[in-house]
Amino acid sequence: MEETITHIEYTVETAQQLLTMEEPDVQMLYKLADTTRREHMGDDVYIRGIIEFSNICANNCLYCGIRAGNGKVTRYTLSADEILEAASVMATGHQMTVVLQSGETPALGDEALGAIIRRIKKETPLAVTVSVGNRPRDTYRYWKECGMDRYFLRFETSDPGLFLRLHPGSTLQERLSCLADLQDLGVQTGSGFMIGLPGETLHILAQNILLCRELDLDMIGIGPFIPHPDTPLGEKKNTYDDNREMFFKALAVLRIFNPDAHIPATTAYDAVFPGKGRDLALQRGANIFMPNNTPACYRKDYLLYPDKPGVDDSADQCLGSAVVRIRALGRTVGKGPGHSIKGACVAPSPGKAV
Repeated sequence: MEETITHIEYTVETAQQLLTMEEPDVQMLYKLADTTRREHMGDDVYIRGIIEFSNICANNCLYCGIRAGNGKVTRYTLSADEILEAASVMATGHQMTVVLQSGETPALGDEALGAIIRRIKKETPLAVTVSVGNRPRDTYRYWKECGMDRYFLRFETSDPGLFLRLHPGSTLQERLSCLADLQDLGVQTGSGFMIGLPGETLHILAQNILLCRELDLDMIGIGPFIPHPDTPLGEKKNTYDDNREMFFKALAVLRIFNPDAHIPATTAYDAVFPGKGRDLALQRGANIFMPNNTPACYRKDYLLYPDKPGVDDSADQCLGSAVVRIRALGRTVGKGPGHSIKGACVAPSPGKAV
């Protein structure tokens, strides 16, 4: 069986076939995914710290806890100094990338965010990833000139009809156009999807995996759909609630189809499999760990889904736990920023004029 899945064609049909594997074959699928990760990405696990700098969002995505229509959320936006303070603390440890994430609205303004990126690049050795949703090409270009290394923008589902139902006022094509702009500008580009969205079929899940390969992404983030009670999908179940092994099978097939991409063990895996989800993800294809560095007083207000792990932990505790878990698996904490191995352009070094 291992030889059969080693020599595969990268098609929707193949992905769907791999996703339907059951025991004992599924263990060989995981072994192949882990071997593929080791051969292409090595045993380093890079730690990228997230700062959720604003939970203000203009969108009303049906599944998201910080959607504009959720009146139960206490809204906040960190000041530039708060962001720099959190980033500066990160730079003293194992984290060499800061991920600036917010709801999809210019809470700080494009120029203000650009100024923050410049300060981080000048005052710290950190690589900068930004994740704030759809933006015009000129905005992406400006942030890259300010020093932005990477941008993360999930397409969530490859099915245009499902995307439209879940994202009122937006289209899948708009999202894909943003990804194309980022890649054309030479920005290291990440995307991904949720597993088990209501209305998703196994065929769509396979299409999601193939689309990631076709986009030739530098980083791919996936995780299970977890219903939030204060959203229109709050009463819906994950498509694979009765077959949660699918969350890991999707990750393994994703790695096999995308051997050279960075793939994080996302927090949602720990939410569904408490205390072990991210460990299993790292053993089944993932090579990135992303602890939370948002100031503790704001974390409870940035809940895209309920029961998010680490909300009550300090930044030091989140980092310390990540390091312990990585080493317990016999893996090493990656040194340096862990840029894409695909050869994408790297932003100017700290302090360099742009």
